[in-house]
Amino acid sequence: MSGLKLILLPFAVLYNLLTRLRNHLYDIGQKPSFSFETMVISVGNLTVGGTGKTPMIEYLVRLLKKKYKLAILSRGYGRHTKGFRLATTADDASTIGDEPYQYFLKFGPEVQVAVCAERALAIPTLLNLADPPQVILMDDAFQHRSVVPHLSILLTAYSNPFYNDFLLPFGRLREARKGAARADAIVVTKCADSIEAGMHIYHSVKNYAGDKPVFFSGLNYRPALPFHPNSEWGRRVLLVTGIASTNALIEYVTTRFEMVKHLQFADHHHYTRADIAKIEATAGELKADVVLTTEKDWVKLKSSELMAVMKTKKWFYLPIETQFINCGAEFDAMVELLVEKRLRDLAHSPAR
Repeated sequence: MSGLKLILLPFAVLYNLLTRLRNHLYDIGQKPSFSFETMVISVGNLTVGGTGKTPMIEYLVRLLKKKYKLAILSRGYGRHTKGFRLATTADDASTIGDEPYQYFLKFGPEVQVAVCAERALAIPTLLNLADPPQVILMDDAFQHRSVVPHLSILLTAYSNPFYNDFLLPFGRLREARKGAARADAIVVTKCADSIEAGMHIYHSVKNYAGDKPVFFSGLNYRPALPFHPNSEWGRRVLLVTGIASTNALIEYVTTRFEMVKHLQFADHHHYTRADIAKIEATAGELKADVVLTTEKDWVKLKSSELMAVMKTKKWFYLPIETQFINCGAEFDAMVELLVEKRLRDLAHSPAR
């Protein structure tokens, strides 16, 4: 164990005590949790970022949007505004956060997108809208216990499953591994097409999640899309990212193209004009044909301020989608059945 790890270990022990106390207070009712007269689905993880929450939320939207009125509720990490905010065409990544803005751009009027740090306050606001949602998808809400979800989906990455990780700041866990028992379903994300270690992961997850169903999913990379019309694709790629986990993306790019360099920024990085100049200078020096980034980064880079200083038409972004490797039909059926049952029960409730 390194010296730094030894220094961090006592802080992880203290963090463990604090998170266990917090969860215990919720479990015994000393801290209040609220249930609402709608269907609430929570998508979250035990670790800090990088498990594929955004593509999973988008998967659920595509699954449910034809039958139900949907809202996505997110904290809006990194935004420059406060309080409850319902996304409109006047918003961008700076006012609602990069992931909510991505949802808004992708689904437009089909789905309401809202941000608020206090989900228990935001949900009544959504339900009091003129056209309230029937289903609310809470993004990154596994630790947000003030709201009781009717379906809690826990994500864990294939390359770094929660049962191999440790609590902050020693590791990347937000709470103890046993917290997985609160989930209704666990999805192992970012899997390769062939899952050699699948049964080992399955049983290791079951050690913490008990009889909860475990699913395996991967990422489906869609064709790259240009920032500017009439841009031409090439094989020499400069990869630019500001996301939590890049392993799967790097593997995809390096096996299909010639990656000349990877410029890696921090998760949720706020790009500046100086960043654009640095990226384009690097692309020129390395004779890159393409500057390739993620969809999450694109929603920030597409601002009029930054687009105005881009001197080349080499910029592309890579959309991704969740795809299930096993039991995808069973996952869909589970979600649809629970939504249908919840809304049917609400419709027949005497209180209504």
